[in-house]
Amino acid sequence: MATKKDFKKIELPPKYVPKKTEPYMCPEQLAYFYHILNNQKQELMQSNDSVLSSVRMADKTSNDGVGDESDSAMFEQEITMNLRMSQRDNNLLKKIDAALARLDNGTYGYSVVSGEPIGLQRMLARPLATMTIEEQEEYEQRKE
Repeated sequence: MATKKDFKKIELPPKYVPKKTEPYMCPEQLAYFYHILNNQKQELMQSNDSVLSSVRMADKTSNDGVGDESDSAMFEQEITMNLRMSQRDNNLLKKIDAALARLDNGTYGYSVVSGEPIGLQRMLARPLATMTIEEQEEYEQRKE
């Protein structure tokens, strides 16, 4: 059986999905979440490169004086929208990096508040979860 530290090297079956019958956050489950998070990270990084290219192109077109005032307004709006998307993606990348760090240090799947298991169903639904459902609900109520 693999140790928790070996989860990055585990080759999972193509249709593997963690099951409640397995020990919580066993090496296979850690490998599953590691692959999901890394894939999300790669997609976001590629998307971010694409967004930045779009911003550069719109900025260049705008600065070259191509088009009229309505074109310029459209370019400005496109740049603003792309920059917001890029900022959102950067925030998500930070959360993914934090989750990957928790995988490495053995705290992934456990609440940052109480240290209790977050639960497999919640982790499958939201791999970036850092609190149990109850803790998250309490946090949301306090924010209001």
